[in-house]
Formats: sequence, C-alpha cells, structure tokens
Amino acid sequence: MARKNLISFGNDDADGSPSANLGTAGAPAPNPVGELQAEAAAAITGDRPLADRPLTDRPLASRPLADRPLASNVASEQIAVLPTKLPSLKTSPLRAMKEAVDSVGRVEELEEQLRAGHTIIDLDPSEIDASFVPDRMAYSDEAHKELVAAIKSEGQQVPILVRPHPEHSGRYQVAYGHRRLRAIKELGTKIRAVVRELTDEQLVVAQGQENNARTNLSFIEKARFASRLEERGFRREVIMQALCVDKSMLSKMLSVANSVPGHIIDTIGPAPKIGRRKWEDLSGLIKPRTIDKVRSAIERAEKAGRDSDAIFEAAYRALITKEPGSKPETWTAPDGARLAKISVTEDRFSLVIDRKVSPEFGDFLKSRLEDLYDEFQGAKQA
Repeated sequence: MARKNLISFGNDDADGSPSANLGTAGAPAPNPVGELQAEAAAAITGDRPLADRPLTDRPLASRPLADRPLASNVASEQIAVLPTKLPSLKTSPLRAMKEAVDSVGRVEELEEQLRAGHTIIDLDPSEIDASFVPDRMAYSDEAHKELVAAIKSEGQQVPILVRPHPEHSGRYQVAYGHRRLRAIKELGTKIRAVVRELTDEQLVVAQGQENNARTNLSFIEKARFASRLEERGFRREVIMQALCVDKSMLSKMLSVANSVPGHIIDTIGPAPKIGRRKWEDLSGLIKPRTIDKVRSAIERAEKAGRDSDAIFEAAYRALITKEPGSKPETWTAPDGARLAKISVTEDRFSLVIDRKVSPEFGDFLKSRLEDLYDEFQGAKQA
C-alpha cells in the first residue's frame, strides 16, 4: 500500500485539490500542533540544542523525511518524548485577551456596585466628614462608652452610609452612622461603609429615615433638624419624607423650633422624654421678658447635675409658677375715700378703681390717660 494512502489530514479544498497543508505523495505532512507542543516542552524543560539530540528527540520539522513517523504514530511518539508532568504553559494570546476582557468586565461591575451602594468596603475614619446638617444634639458620655465597648467586643455589625464628598476629592461625607464613626475613630480601626452617590436631598432623606428607624430622635431634635433643613432651602416635601411626618406635624415642629430661642434649646438638650405638647406649651409661655427667668432656672438645674429632661422641667416650672406679688395697696383720697387698690408685680402694675365709692372717677381717669402719658414722657426727657 502506498504511503500517501496512509496519511489523510483534513479535507480537500472545494475544487477537489488536496489541502495546502498536506504533504506531497510519498512524504507525510508535518504536524504543526505536535511540533509546537514538542518545542514548547523542550523550551520549558531546557533540553539540549537540536544538533546534540537524538533524531527521535527532535521536532518533526527538523528531522529527515525518511525518519519522520507516520501520522498514526505521531501522537504516541509525542507522548513518549514529553515529560510525564508538564509545567503549565504560558497563556495563549487569545486566552489572555479573553481574561483581560473578563477582568475589565469584573472591574466595571465592581465599580457599578460601588456607585450603587451594593458593596461594603473598609474606610479610614479620618477620611470621613460629618453630614452638612446635624440631626442629633449632644450624645451622652455613657451611651458613647457603651457603643465603644460593644464594637470592641463584637465588631461593627451595621455599616454606615457615606457618599463621596461633593467638595473635597478623596474624602467622604456621612449620611448616617455618626455615632458609630465617633466610636470607631476612638478605637483606631477601619470602618465598614457603604459608599453611594447621593444628592443633598437623597442624603438628608436617608439620614432622617435611618435615625427614625434605629434610634428615635426626640421631638425637639426632629424639630431642629426640620428647621435647619428649611433654612438651607429644602422643600417641605423632602423634609416630610426625611422625618416620616405629615404636613400638619411638620408645621408644629417648625413652629416650636422657631419660637423657642436656639440657645435655650441647646442648653436644655434633646430631652428624650419630653413630647410635642409640652414643647408647644413652653413655646407659648416663653417671651423676651421671661428669658432671664428661664436661663436662671436652667443654670440651677445644670449645677445640680440634672439630665436633659429634668432641665426642661425646671425651665417649664419657672414659666408657669407665678411670682408672689406684693399685697395690694389701698389708695386713699385726701377726703378719706378709699378709691383704688394698687398691685405691683415683676411685669405688671394694676390700678383698680372702686366704682362703688366713686363711679365717675374711673371714667375721668380714662379720659386723662393721654395727657398723663404726655406729661410722663416730658418728665423723662427733662
């Protein structure tokens, strides 16, 4: 049987002629794949130069035609000359390109997850700034110490939410998690955070809703938060969404926050047990002339070591407790008629005419009030 009938690689071309990669009659075509494998194995294992190797150890293309094996023997010969355990070959260009594309895809996917806030990462607490609108008043030292101890013992269970800082590149801004941030700064460790692209409106909504869901803000903290947001130009619809309140409740919050002076609210503190009604009562009672009385009551409560709720109660009692006035003084006319009683308190002067004694004197006095006031003003300027 002729040798050319024993080798049949591939198919004939469409025109019926043998494929270009086939050898001529009497000479078997080389096996490029086998040669590449053999040469790669030789390169990896550090074999001798071709001229110094036995013919059977040389790649097929370098052997004399007469010494090349038949196609049916190529596979077995290659197995014989290759090491039993080949080191991994270098990645092919095609595979490397595919892996590069896959890697880029994974990076883009990770970046998208980071932008969407679906990934928790570790951040340096020193790179994180507070929200531009504080929602809480002073934290108690006791609560802070408890949180530090819990995180030190059990780790940070819930990540904070931050956004890339809109004004400072490379920094972040907290939406919620201020207490955890403060505690972890003290511990000197990394903080687990979700990073999300947020507008100002989205940030305050997330900030308000998370605090409502986790640790309820007191009424006055919510009222101050609402007032500060309105001062910054946020729409009331956004404020209602952030605080989970309706239009009526928001109006009441803003009324209290705008009626009670800010320094009085700050001095009283969050007063967690004091609800809306008492704050509304306080806002109705407090007046410019009573500020000093309220401040004095607050100072006494602070010196006594009272907590925020007790300080509020002290301020409230100072406003509802009437000052003991002087005993009414009876005014007697030169003719001996006891015409009037005069009462004087801290903020009031009362003159009461007894109409039984002199029915006309009250009307006369009323008609002369304007002249009396002008005379009084003239005496002041003299």
